[in-house]
Amino acid sequence: MDAERDRSTVTADSTPACAADIPSLDRLLNNGLFAPLLAQYARTQVTAALRGELDQLRQRALGGELSLDAVSAEALAKNVDLRLALRTRPRLRAVFNLTGTVLHTNLGRALLSDTAVQAVLRALTAPVNLEFDLHSGGRGDRDDLVVPLLCELTGAEAATVVNNNAAAVLLMLNTIANRREVLVSRGELVEIGGAFRRRSGRRATNSISRPSNPQTSTAMIAAGRNGIPCSATSE
Repeated sequence: MDAERDRSTVTADSTPACAADIPSLDRLLNNGLFAPLLAQYARTQVTAALRGELDQLRQRALGGELSLDAVSAEALAKNVDLRLALRTRPRLRAVFNLTGTVLHTNLGRALLSDTAVQAVLRALTAPVNLEFDLHSGGRGDRDDLVVPLLCELTGAEAATVVNNNAAAVLLMLNTIANRREVLVSRGELVEIGGAFRRRSGRRATNSISRPSNPQTSTAMIAAGRNGIPCSATSE
């Protein structure tokens, strides 16, 4: 786009243009050169990009920096195309992880294997039995798809799935430690997530956190009326 700007700037061999030489928005949108852009990006986006382009041209015309070539429909269509291509390019882009941290939170953590990617692709490109019971033909529960596997893997009596650890901690505190004390290893006194804080989860679940022995490496939850502790090994 910068190269295009340089070619449209007034030079000794070019003819200067004034604001009156700039075509109207409606005239350009009805020009056949803009038909491919309208088909690809739709009228709303093309109109916004073209309006921004015309505003810049008016400023350059007032400063005596605009050439007549820059106000042609061909030049405007090309610049608007560049604007839209930049605006609509994917926000997520591949990067090189040179941090030394293999599982980097800011870079998406673990990569999926080809098998997992293909499974996701199949699930996203066709209807699936997410909440449909194939045996009864009625409504199902999405947890039913994974609970047997999780219980077998962990030995737990029941399981559920949430999309991050912060949500898991919140559910755990609300279920087990509502209005009870929670003993937390000093090594676990951290703030996680961009907006989630451990103290926020504590307030939401009415639990009370107490730092445990600084030498311990476990997080303990005092549960039950008799205060019988349940412990889990810390990472």
